[in-house]
Amino acid sequence: MTRAKGADARTRRFILLSGVVPALIAAGLALSRPTYIASLDDGVYDTVLRLAHTKPPGGRVVIVDVDERSLSTIGQWPWPRDLMGRLIGRLREEGASIIALDIIFAEPDRSPRLATHRTTDDELADALGGGRVVLGYALTFDAAGDTPDGCVLHPLNLAVLQPPDETGGSPFFRASGAVCNLPALAQAAGASGFLNAAPDSDGILRRVPLLAEFDGRVYPGLALSAVAAANHIRDVTLRVSNVNANSLELDGLSVPLDGKSNLLPHFRGKKKTFLYVSAADVLSGRVSAGALRNKVVFVGTTALGTREVVATPLDTLFAGVEVQATVADNLLEQDFIHRPPSGTTVESQAALALGIAVGVLVMRAGLLWGAVGVAGGLGALWFGAVWLLSSTGMFVSPLCATLGLIPALPVMTLAKFIFERRRADTEQHGKATAQHLMVQTLLSLTEVRDAETGRHSRRTQQYVRILAEQLALNPGYRKYLTPARIDLLSSLAPLHDIGKVGVPDHILNKPGALTVEELEEMRKHPTHGRDVILKAERDVGVHDDAILAMAKDIVYTHHERWDGNGYPQGLRGREIPVPGRVMAIVDVYDAAVSRAVYRRPISHEAAVAYILTGAGTHFDPAVVEAFVCVAPVFKDLSGESIAQVAHARISASVLR
Repeated sequence: MTRAKGADARTRRFILLSGVVPALIAAGLALSRPTYIASLDDGVYDTVLRLAHTKPPGGRVVIVDVDERSLSTIGQWPWPRDLMGRLIGRLREEGASIIALDIIFAEPDRSPRLATHRTTDDELADALGGGRVVLGYALTFDAAGDTPDGCVLHPLNLAVLQPPDETGGSPFFRASGAVCNLPALAQAAGASGFLNAAPDSDGILRRVPLLAEFDGRVYPGLALSAVAAANHIRDVTLRVSNVNANSLELDGLSVPLDGKSNLLPHFRGKKKTFLYVSAADVLSGRVSAGALRNKVVFVGTTALGTREVVATPLDTLFAGVEVQATVADNLLEQDFIHRPPSGTTVESQAALALGIAVGVLVMRAGLLWGAVGVAGGLGALWFGAVWLLSSTGMFVSPLCATLGLIPALPVMTLAKFIFERRRADTEQHGKATAQHLMVQTLLSLTEVRDAETGRHSRRTQQYVRILAEQLALNPGYRKYLTPARIDLLSSLAPLHDIGKVGVPDHILNKPGALTVEELEEMRKHPTHGRDVILKAERDVGVHDDAILAMAKDIVYTHHERWDGNGYPQGLRGREIPVPGRVMAIVDVYDAAVSRAVYRRPISHEAAVAYILTGAGTHFDPAVVEAFVCVAPVFKDLSGESIAQVAHARISASVLR
């Protein structure tokens, strides 16, 4: 009992460990974050973002759009610079707080000079000089790093606070060059920001840099520069937490960034979620009163052939100017998506904790409850991730915990199957050992009563296997005589004469012929053998055991005849169980070729002839046919057996 309990405890521990191993692997992946996990995690982030509650824009950002109607009304793009100056002037008159241009004026305007002999660029510079305008430019990151002479950019007065033990490298992307506005325009505006917002390797824009380094100085993105100007922000500090997380402080407002100073934009939905105003309406004065007052206005182009679009987790055709508007709205509304600095640790711990929990559940309650636990754990993971992002803006990825949970149940099922199979094999081996012990014990009992009866029983074991394997080739017997049944039949064959232990010694060991009364007593041995097995079944409490059922068939029916003249029941034809039919021929053959005290053994050929004459009367014709096929093998085996027992005595009643 103690050993069984110990084995069960080891099994449970192994199953628990099987469930924990996938969780350990997932926890390691969460910490190491190999490239393929990062790619999968991006897809998980997109899914959670789509499922999360989407907040509408705060209403402080407006997009003035150079749209199709503007081009059809005013003319093709690019417009003359004096016209752009009038647009800026009109926006300023409408009360715009800040005007951010998602447009780069990198080359001089080719429009004709004005009547005043001034250039259109001069007119635009005058408009920019009126204040509250932020120009856009582009940084380049290629090896060439070409930057025009006289490029005017506006760096950020930034303090960087970095832990002394942090060695994760620069917290910014480092640009090699820039695509600048004309120097006169940039100087007139007095503020600018880069437009760069590159998608990830799969083409989806998930991160927008707020800061970048160029030529040893740090520069803001367009949206950050616009919000800083609108809110008159002066104190700007970057706090580096670790290689994965930074925070940007704007006059006390903390903006969570990743390790390269990227913001995770909290998209407000699909495209056109912000208020769009046509540039044509602004120039013609058809803007609703107050629509632009105190607003941060982004001027961009969405007309076909002029627009720049990107794919986001929520939309495949998202205007570049709306990306800038989204970032500005996030900053103004203080509504950010962020991963906690210790996010990888949290995800790793979640994967490990859930793996252990499911393993314990399976160990204590079984696989069904384990499946319920896995389903519940996955639901809680994903619901929790969506709820957390919707309510707090924090993103904790359920990916690694999911990767730990999904294989846990199949692995534990396999472990349980392996142990159950091993236990079944052990039990089967024990059962086979017990069966062998039972057969050997009963055989020893018969040998104590009569040595030759015991030896005869042992010889029949080989004969039965050979005959049964041949008979199994017959289509009518193939289904019954499976390899397992043949093994069982062979192992139980020696029990066929066990009932002789109930025959009195003076009859069993009588050297001469038996009287009618003695023969009647001898013919009771099949019943005695069956009764021994029945009593054992009752004593042990076994019912419908296949092994004992075959043993009873062998013991009780091996003296039945095909024509119905056998004993003890007088069964006829197919009423006789197959084990009894096989045993009948083997029993007669071995008795015929073995020496008896009252007669000499007959030859192998004579024994075969005798059995052939009994086909259809004494024996099943199909079994006789199989016997003829293997008779040469029987001859070889009988020669070996006779040589081994040349001086043994046998019972005179074997054929009776």
